[in-house]
Amino acid sequence: MHQKIKLLALLVLLTFSKSFAQKWTAEKANEWYAKQGTLVGANFIPSTAINQLEMWQADTFDPTTIDRELGWAESIGMNVMRVYLHDLVYQENKDGFLKRMDDFLKIADKHHIKILFVFFDSCWNDDPKLGKQPDPKPGIHNSGWARSPGTKVLFDSRKWGRLEEYVKGTLTHFANDPRVLAWDLFNEPSNSGYMDACLPLLKKTFEWALEVRPSQPVTAAVWNNHELSNQIMFENSDIITFHNYHDAQNLENEIKRLQKYGRPLICSEYMARRDNSFFQTCLPVFKKYKVGAINWGLVAGKTNTIYAWSQPMPDGSEPKIWFHDIFRKDGSVYSKEEIDAIKAHVK
Repeated sequence: MHQKIKLLALLVLLTFSKSFAQKWTAEKANEWYAKQGTLVGANFIPSTAINQLEMWQADTFDPTTIDRELGWAESIGMNVMRVYLHDLVYQENKDGFLKRMDDFLKIADKHHIKILFVFFDSCWNDDPKLGKQPDPKPGIHNSGWARSPGTKVLFDSRKWGRLEEYVKGTLTHFANDPRVLAWDLFNEPSNSGYMDACLPLLKKTFEWALEVRPSQPVTAAVWNNHELSNQIMFENSDIITFHNYHDAQNLENEIKRLQKYGRPLICSEYMARRDNSFFQTCLPVFKKYKVGAINWGLVAGKTNTIYAWSQPMPDGSEPKIWFHDIFRKDGSVYSKEEIDAIKAHVK
């Protein structure tokens, strides 16, 4: 079985010329980036949602909380949010889903914030389902986050027709929308042990996106050393995005390695206090190399991302050192020094 997956992965790479030809030139990508200014923001989900499904389903979509929390982001100088979508909500009612996306964009635009939307995600809980989502498990990081599309669909290309409709339909609807900064096609595709098995859907997602060819750049972020998925993402992304949860020196070293591609760089996930990834130390590195900076987490809420990935606190007490997030649900901040660093970064 392992050999079959390897052969399939190689075939994917050898037959990937069509979408590659439609990628932006480096010159066009850099011209676009020069117009964006200093990009700084967070991965956003309202504190009232445990996952992407709860954020976007009609009965739990929460514009009041979204408005309030994006207002807090605006108040500290943030101008971009990375936001996860989910294929099942589109499948259930695409018109309602697209309307809620538009409502969300109106709120974000009111706060002068552009959005980097994410289509698929290999992380956390498998077998996602519509309807009422689980309650948070006390003290457990992302206890209810949902993969998209999940293993059953990822491994069954007969079901990809609805995924193609989701990607193309969403991109077509917002293809010329200036409120959308860019499109992140697949978050950490090789995560959860998928490795080479993620390559066929990753390849197809780039093909679908580049058949639409929206006016905004398309990308997918490198996050580990999985060579085959990284090759697809580097070869077909208009701009280079990446994740780095390490200290400032490690971050700087990675930026230097990525500069060889000659394209704009945006770090779409960083800031893990336990692992020495801090605003005060990382933001100066981003500024030095003119790299966009999108940390994980804005408001501590149902996702429980103040707790570290591998250090649950089953009693649900507040950790002495938050792993992610900036604000409490009442709008107070975890660290004034961090807020000062963020504000200084965008001046």
